[in-house]
Amino acid sequence: MSLLAVLTADQTAARLPFPSLCDAVAAAARDYAAGRITSPERQVLPLPDGGVLLSMPATAADIAIHKLVNVNPGNGAKGLPTIHGVVSAFDALTGAPQLILDGPTVTARRTAAVSMLAIRTLAPAPRHVALLGAGTQSAGHVAALAALFPGIRVDVHSRSLDSAAAFCAKQAGQGVDLRPMSGAVDPAAEVVIALTTSLAPIYDETPRPDRLLVGVGAFKPEMAEFGPTAVHGSELFVDDPAGARHEAGDFIQAGVDWTTVKSLVDALDGRATDGRPRLFKSVGCAAWDLAAARCALGQG
Repeated sequence: MSLLAVLTADQTAARLPFPSLCDAVAAAARDYAAGRITSPERQVLPLPDGGVLLSMPATAADIAIHKLVNVNPGNGAKGLPTIHGVVSAFDALTGAPQLILDGPTVTARRTAAVSMLAIRTLAPAPRHVALLGAGTQSAGHVAALAALFPGIRVDVHSRSLDSAAAFCAKQAGQGVDLRPMSGAVDPAAEVVIALTTSLAPIYDETPRPDRLLVGVGAFKPEMAEFGPTAVHGSELFVDDPAGARHEAGDFIQAGVDWTTVKSLVDALDGRATDGRPRLFKSVGCAAWDLAAARCALGQG
């Protein structure tokens, strides 16, 4: 019996190049919408000291995956990462394990890939993007933008200009024009990507047809990054329509009419209204982890 490969974070990233990963997520989105991928809502189990274990399985005809992620808020004081986890991939026909990937790396890269698909379909060829937040997800998005839009200007907004500058210094050398920012988003930014866990909206400008809004960080009903002005003035898209009804706090708090909300597949198929502002909300689901596992196995 061959040894099961257990990949480090760097090895996992190397197996998930963004051009291939974006294509894999796009294919998985169509499979998921057509019922060819089963991806139930994630289970949340309690851990000591406010931690949680998140269980996210998904299956398709070719592959099965199970992502287990532990979120332990007290780890920062111990000098440890807040999030640990793995994504296990299995052959769907035999059930044999094939690969174990680093969970946080998979999450960061597949989440960024979903955002890149939104940009590719709803705001093609941007030259100037603003990131709201300077954490792990923002780092993943910088890497994705560097891979797909070399030389693009990326403004980074954080709680302070110092923290934004520190983030930019750490992410330097990737071939994008990183600029630490404070205050309002530059009017020239064509895409604004929110990557925080804010409980109150951090952006609520009147939406514009020439600026795509992408919400990533808020993943619980009590969280919101975009306010009602931005939400109600935009044509709305979500990556996972089923999960968004329970997790997309921006939309839930704004009281959207869910019958008008379009899907990632709608965006991929060009079903956006010309001349309307657009807001894409990403809540994530295990189908995107399955896409990442497919990509990783294909790169092996």
